[in-house]
Amino acid sequence: MKKLSLAMLATLGAMTSAQAHQIWIEQADGGAVVRFGEFGENLREVSPGLLDKFSKVTATLLSAMGEQKAEASKIASGFKLPFAAAAGDSIVVEDAGYPLYTWKQQDKEVRNWFYPAARLITGFAAQQPKLPLDLVPTGQPGQFKLVFKDQPKPKIKVTLATQSGWAKEAHTDAQGLVTFDMPWQGVYVAEVSMNDKTAGERAGPNGAEPYDAVSYATTVTYEKADGLPPLPAGPPAPPSAPRK
Repeated sequence: MKKLSLAMLATLGAMTSAQAHQIWIEQADGGAVVRFGEFGENLREVSPGLLDKFSKVTATLLSAMGEQKAEASKIASGFKLPFAAAAGDSIVVEDAGYPLYTWKQQDKEVRNWFYPAARLITGFAAQQPKLPLDLVPTGQPGQFKLVFKDQPKPKIKVTLATQSGWAKEAHTDAQGLVTFDMPWQGVYVAEVSMNDKTAGERAGPNGAEPYDAVSYATTVTYEKADGLPPLPAGPPAPPSAPRK
């Protein structure tokens, strides 16, 4: 969404258009696919293109039978998962190895780590966090709890969007809770981002990779079965041109 993208750009300075995007999970015809782009703008990136920046998208199916982990397979329009979520299930995905990027802040080069993640829920039964920055249902319809490294995060903006371009923003309260009305049938995606300025290093393909901050971006997808007829989606936005 444009508002979220501008907010992230203002926070992170010279972020590329890739880091202003999010990943989210779509489910249809018995399968699940991870998309990358801007859900509210009906923008899905492709390969060749920005999808090729990803290192390894990993997924976990959470069900009453336990956890099933798998690596997603890249297709032209996203990353296909080998499973789907049935009623009562949830899916979480992440790419912990997205390439580090460098930008200038007050004449100093800063090396950032973009950490995209997503969750799909089939209902609002309370769930435990699984991602570093996670937005989990609490058991109340329309209510989420934002958790960062197992601690609730207050005063963080969360944006709820539909593919029509409708969006609503709210901030988490002192307990990390945020609640949205969902008047229409159809798919909703809640988006949240946070910049952690704690420096560190991660294991990379060629050894240790130091970084100055981590830019987390997490979404939650929920498809509401009842309500008003959904607003129509806008025309698909063109994907970004492949970078040379």
